[in-house]
Amino acid sequence: MELHSLKPAAGSIKKRKRIARGQGSGKGGTATRGHKGAKSRSGYKSKRGFEGGQMPLQMRLPKRGFKSPNRVEYATLNVDQLEFFAEKYNTTTLDLATLIEHGIVGKNDKVKILARGEVQQALNVTAHAFSSAAKEAIENKGGTATEA
Repeated sequence: MELHSLKPAAGSIKKRKRIARGQGSGKGGTATRGHKGAKSRSGYKSKRGFEGGQMPLQMRLPKRGFKSPNRVEYATLNVDQLEFFAEKYNTTTLDLATLIEHGIVGKNDKVKILARGEVQQALNVTAHAFSSAAKEAIENKGGTATEA
């Protein structure tokens, strides 16, 4: 086998279809675009969602729901997660700076503490919001729940 004798496998290379290059090509005349109409013209582009004049799907379906512009989105942490992080990072104080530093929450997140799980030790927690059950669970073990 020599480099000059290498060829691609039979049938693996196809010739490009040359459109609108005269009648002899078999693809002249209308250049595979059919006869007349917008689709045969250059620059044709249909609008997104256009269904040929039929009422488009996005207009047939009802409008649903409402998003309040004043809604406050919280990053949530549960009490059992706080317990885990306190043991992992060997601390009893979990404030916003500590949570951001360890990558638990983002620097622009508002943090809310929820009550899933149990507290085993006294934790000093600072967050933007607490559920009433979470605040009660933290304070029952001698910790503090401070809203920032």
